[in-house]
Amino acid sequence: MGESVAARGEEEIRQPGRLNRPGFVELYFDLVYVVALVVLGQRLVGHLTWLGVGQTLILFLAFAVIWMLTAWVPDTFNADRARIQVQIIWVMIGILVMCRAVSGAFEGRGPLFAIAYLSVHLGASTYLRLSATGADVRSRMSRILFWFCVSGPLWLVGAFTAADHRTALWGGAILLEYTAAALGWPAPKLGRSAVREWRLEAERVSERYRQLLIVAFGVVIFVSGLMLSRGSHTLDRFGAFVVMFATTALMWRTYTHRAGTLLSQAFAASFNASRFGQFAGIAHLIMVAGVLAEAVTAQLLIAHPVGGTSAPRGAVILGGPVLFLIGRGLLDYLVFSRVSWSRPGALILLAALAPAVELLPPIAVGGLAAVILLGVAIVNVAAIRRHPPMAAPPTVR
Repeated sequence: MGESVAARGEEEIRQPGRLNRPGFVELYFDLVYVVALVVLGQRLVGHLTWLGVGQTLILFLAFAVIWMLTAWVPDTFNADRARIQVQIIWVMIGILVMCRAVSGAFEGRGPLFAIAYLSVHLGASTYLRLSATGADVRSRMSRILFWFCVSGPLWLVGAFTAADHRTALWGGAILLEYTAAALGWPAPKLGRSAVREWRLEAERVSERYRQLLIVAFGVVIFVSGLMLSRGSHTLDRFGAFVVMFATTALMWRTYTHRAGTLLSQAFAASFNASRFGQFAGIAHLIMVAGVLAEAVTAQLLIAHPVGGTSAPRGAVILGGPVLFLIGRGLLDYLVFSRVSWSRPGALILLAALAPAVELLPPIAVGGLAAVILLGVAIVNVAAIRRHPPMAAPPTVR
């Protein structure tokens, strides 16, 4: 006779300690986020207003919550199993459909984006709920499914309304989803998420966060190289390319300095892995948002390195380093229970530079931002010579 449903389901569940490194299917999954970040950047370039920034942020957060929930799947389910891999590929297909709709998400392609987004969440949550055999995992997936059923009507109604109403409804939906996650997805009769429901392995999840950031850095390098290959080969355009590459390299160096490399140790020492994982995920998403702004900056800076700098362009050029340093400061606090003074110091310098952006050419604004990041990197190097790299007791309990 064929194996029982319970036995088949048991094969899907990963045994603790069996996998502590991301598998190939997860690296394959990240490829769609290269596309997602590129199309989000292109949309922001074409909608460089405060409303456009807000709308692009909503879309970014929608992609981000899919990545986060999918990144946590292999900590509970066996990603070597074909059916789990098919589920991840299903999510990839949905993300690519969402990418197709990004450029017109607040125009005529709103229904396509909303339906693809909900199909990813409802389909994945339902499948994983049915695949789970343990009561804790079933309860967790049921709560997550419940909250996407709650936010779903906002996505669907918003998809068929005018752009202004759509922005409000979709903004409310994404806020609802992130709030539910922060509260542990509380649901009627199911309560909220408990620590025992999560099997997050510090090394694996930390590496997944680092991989997402590397994907974002790769997008900046890709866009910078692509922009340089287009148009005339002038000294100012090449200078803008050098500024962008230097900025990306300095961000990478700032990230890997101590906290980025000690994240897994702090994660392993935490008493509440799910809460620590959420806060670490938020820190990385803020940094990824900053790197995404750098991808937009690359398009703006290399295309028009000289001339006037409008306020929106200046906000994007400085906004990338600002977001990155905010996320990096949060990571400092999670790992070391303190924040290096170089982070707020650099933010103060960037804020002081803001009033002068309209008086400077774009390449100068980008260059000054890179110099401030260089200062952060130099302070980091000096600090590591005085103090050995050591994680402090985690701040998130």
